[in-house]
Amino acid sequence: MSQNLQQELSGLRREIDALDEQLLEILNRRACRARKIGEVKARGKDNDEGHGYRPEREAGVLRRLQALNKGPLPDESVTFFFREVMSACLSLEEAIRVVFLGPAGTFSEAAAVKQFGHAARLMPAISIDDVFRAAEAGHAEYAIVPLENSTEGAVGRTLDLLLQTSLKICGEVIVRIHQNLLSRADNLQDIKKVYSHAQSLAQCHEWLNQNLQNAERISVSSNALAAEMAAADQEAAAIAGQAAGEHYRLPCLCAAIEDDPNNTTRFVVLGRHDAGESGQDKTSLIMSGPNISGSLHGLLEPFATEGVSMTRLESRPVRQGLWEYVYHVDVEGHKNAAHVASALKQLAGRAAYLKILGSYPAAVY
Repeated sequence: MSQNLQQELSGLRREIDALDEQLLEILNRRACRARKIGEVKARGKDNDEGHGYRPEREAGVLRRLQALNKGPLPDESVTFFFREVMSACLSLEEAIRVVFLGPAGTFSEAAAVKQFGHAARLMPAISIDDVFRAAEAGHAEYAIVPLENSTEGAVGRTLDLLLQTSLKICGEVIVRIHQNLLSRADNLQDIKKVYSHAQSLAQCHEWLNQNLQNAERISVSSNALAAEMAAADQEAAAIAGQAAGEHYRLPCLCAAIEDDPNNTTRFVVLGRHDAGESGQDKTSLIMSGPNISGSLHGLLEPFATEGVSMTRLESRPVRQGLWEYVYHVDVEGHKNAAHVASALKQLAGRAAYLKILGSYPAAVY
């Protein structure tokens, strides 16, 4: 390399070093302000302002920064960086405890990291039931649970537990799902068994039919457990994400084997407090109507009358009664917004059962 190029590189690196020093100073100044906010909030712990984590505030900050971003960094990178900054600042007081469906390496863990950053204290649980129990018992401040997948639909156990829990939905996380075939086998012909969660097996159904049609498909409780089992068997493979492969040191034989290239899972954040208005919010609820003709139409009418956009409607059988159903509904807008509040008030007068699961910021990608 010529001397002129060496000098140019040295000059650019000195500029980067100087910028890094400025960034460090600014980050620490920000951390001091965040700590000060924590001290102020601590004096108001009897109300919602006492909570360190404010999802509506974080969502507002991230959306504002995306709007200001002029590149070359993409919005996704800006969002990732500032989530980590906010996570580190919050942890100066005490790391937020977040329980998720484990073990390590699941997509649920990826959702928890995406929402709370690496400074959060992540706590794996062995089942969705245990995720709910840990947060309900106060062993964790927040829980992350899968709600629905873009190709396989709703996660039934999550829907059932939302009907019973006292926890509130205070956030949502959207995770792009890339399924990989992980194995110690040298090639596909050596694989006799494929472990994975039932939904992941379904998401890769056509790929398996074409490439591993003779391999036994074995459903297990999580993709991370599948990776752990495949790591101990030279003739087995697991369908799981990149994190599981890295955690269990399993080579990736085939990447992105999901049938739908837009395969996405939506997770919800559960806590013991409401989220405030962020300007781009959703409200989730469960409702049922009287057993009469046209009852569903009557339940939906207030949303149409008040101009509330409904983004999800799903029926779910109630275990206590034969052929009895509840409806899980998502609408755009916060429950405190005038038009949403009016619709919910009308709905309360018509529904046989109504439970507001929570209002929360729409996911920031």
